[in-house]
Amino acid sequence: MEDLLAYEKELYQSGYHLICGCDEAGRGPLVGPVVAGAVILPKNYQLEGLTDSKQLSEKKREKFFEIIKKDAIAYGIGIVSPQVIDEINIYEASRLAMKEAIKNMQVKPDYVITDAMPMPGYEVPVKSIIKGDAKSITIAAASVLAKVTRDHILYEMDKEHPEYEFARHKGYPTKRHLELLKLYGPTKDYRFTYGPVRDLIETGGQYEKV
Repeated sequence: MEDLLAYEKELYQSGYHLICGCDEAGRGPLVGPVVAGAVILPKNYQLEGLTDSKQLSEKKREKFFEIIKKDAIAYGIGIVSPQVIDEINIYEASRLAMKEAIKNMQVKPDYVITDAMPMPGYEVPVKSIIKGDAKSITIAAASVLAKVTRDHILYEMDKEHPEYEFARHKGYPTKRHLELLKLYGPTKDYRFTYGPVRDLIETGGQYEKV
């Protein structure tokens, strides 16, 4: 756990106290929003087993999700719709979701560390860390908040459109998902600029945004 606090300890020594970790979930899926989590953890916080959310089982993510929310000094969630993703592209939408997540915290940070997302001109200093969700406990915690929140959104979408099996593939372009997309066509929650969706519309114009 010690190595996951290295960035935070360096910032504490530099005089920063409210260090916000930020990460997003949902860049790759064909459907649904991109979701970001932002969190400020207590100084030198430790949570045994916490790491990049992609490396955790769903059961562990759900458990850590509740613990992080309870223990955090502050946390926030940012959600950017597929319509906005189509307008501004997924990279900019991911950055926007992170800014929204930070803005939705009840405590303003004095430093932000992100998982590989620069924020030029932001109001407080920002450090972008490549693979930060595996190197910083604060970013790892944010990744859990983002991933679990997005999964919950997809479960709700699954209830509305069970034929697409969103709960199973979470919107990612698996073979099964692509088969179902071809069978039923995209709903309004799809990202129409993404290749498989765009190609389907271009080659099979009978599909409508329902």
